[in-house]
Amino acid sequence: MQLFYTPDITIDTYTLNEEESKHCVRVLRLNEGDKIQLIDGVGGLYEAVIIDNNPKRCSVKIIEHKKEFGKRKWQLHIAIAPTKNMDRLEWFVEKATEMGIDAISLIDCRNSERTIVKNERIQKVVISAIKQSLKAYLPKLNEVADYKKFIASVKDFQGEKFIAHCQSTGLNHIKSKYSPKKNALVLIGPEGDFTIDEVKFALENGFNEVSLGESRLRTETAALYACAAINILNND
Repeated sequence: MQLFYTPDITIDTYTLNEEESKHCVRVLRLNEGDKIQLIDGVGGLYEAVIIDNNPKRCSVKIIEHKKEFGKRKWQLHIAIAPTKNMDRLEWFVEKATEMGIDAISLIDCRNSERTIVKNERIQKVVISAIKQSLKAYLPKLNEVADYKKFIASVKDFQGEKFIAHCQSTGLNHIKSKYSPKKNALVLIGPEGDFTIDEVKFALENGFNEVSLGESRLRTETAALYACAAINILNND
């Protein structure tokens, strides 16, 4: 069944926006009487039937509503330094959303290669990914923030906080430090890694330093590795 993102849905009848209407009617060739599913991004999954297949304003009638669809008892937040190549950042965002992530923050570090990011473009990737993976919750995407200001903003984070870096050897792997079913926040640095001072600052503010294995990973690969590890540990 086809899935559509409808964040402003509030009543039993709903009209898809022009872009979604065109996709529904012109691309998918759905007609009146066909059933589709809608998600609102905050846990609502709706089953609906098309009552007017207008390609510019397709109208549907809600026949079933599930609340908190796919809600997890734990949350994952990854803060990542934006990559110079936007395609790599978008790749991470897409795959992390499909796997399962609740928040993505972009951080400006000393060795960052990019400090300006157009969130509107990435948000489209996120929306496409939740539709692809049948998720009813839209991950929160935060604007680029100064590294130290971000650390200060998560001072009261309810869960376990980690910084993955290559400044030290012999670090414990994240799988041995993370307690499943608890909220997790993981910091992933730029290609040049966090500086020694940045690592020290994180440790002074309640973060634990961890390894993501012996291989030297690209920024987006490291972030996805952390995302996969937390998801796997919670599914075991």
